[in-house]
Amino acid sequence: MSERKTGRIVRSISGFYDVQAGQKLISCRARGVLRKGGNSPLTGDMVEISVENGKGMVEKILPRRNSFVRPAVANVDALVVFAANVNPVTEPFLIDRVAAIAGDQEVPVYLCINKCDLDPAIDLERIYRHAGFQVICTSAETGEGVEELRQLIRGKLTAFTGNSGVGKSSILNRLCPELALSTGEVSEKLGRGRHTTRHVELYDLGEGTLVADTPGFSSFDTDMMEIILKENLQYAFPDFGAHIGQCQFRDCTHRKEPGCAVTAAVAAGEIEPTRYDSYLRLYEKVSQIKQWEIK
Repeated sequence: MSERKTGRIVRSISGFYDVQAGQKLISCRARGVLRKGGNSPLTGDMVEISVENGKGMVEKILPRRNSFVRPAVANVDALVVFAANVNPVTEPFLIDRVAAIAGDQEVPVYLCINKCDLDPAIDLERIYRHAGFQVICTSAETGEGVEELRQLIRGKLTAFTGNSGVGKSSILNRLCPELALSTGEVSEKLGRGRHTTRHVELYDLGEGTLVADTPGFSSFDTDMMEIILKENLQYAFPDFGAHIGQCQFRDCTHRKEPGCAVTAAVAAGEIEPTRYDSYLRLYEKVSQIKQWEIK
């Protein structure tokens, strides 16, 4: 006879889901009806499972507060986007794409600029502080900023994400050395990491702090990320907020229209040019989406 339990998925890999149900960690498969319905379980999901002879089955995914395709996580309190200005250099568009997707779901984003012992990334820090982001400068090598990051994520379920090779796992090892996570060298030729994290797993750092370490991505992977309606894109850029509704035309797209308050703010230095460039690039992408493509 099977037993019913409720728990959280703390690891998902190759169709298996490790569910933390009380003090027990139970390996589960998922009912085919979930996958066929386009609602596959994600790390961070709260689920109902059945357990029989020590084997678990995910029966139901409980209502989510939020969910993301990349990183593939659910129910997070915040996303920590990792970046660096050296080996590899993070393109601001990658940060802005992730931040826009999070902003569309009203999930806070923290920017962690790593490898500051090699390059302090002064311009990157200035851009995102000006845009209203909480920015932490860290070094996995020296430990700089690690305690500040620990305090910022304390008591939260956060997902660490960012392009390959920026040091997400290395910082996690600094936060919790006993994890001893595998880390990889950055390819000098390609300027990116080797995807040492191949699945999404939640790590318990104590004090109610859970961190999801996720596979790194490249600029090519941004096409696999969530769809944002073009009408909603402006609201996913919080630094546009004070200027939305101030334009000459109510349906202003903030591109070429006269009397646009957003483009005026860019010209006045109130909005960072790289942020506005990312908005234009994203608008071009989402404008090509057909209504039938949106679930």
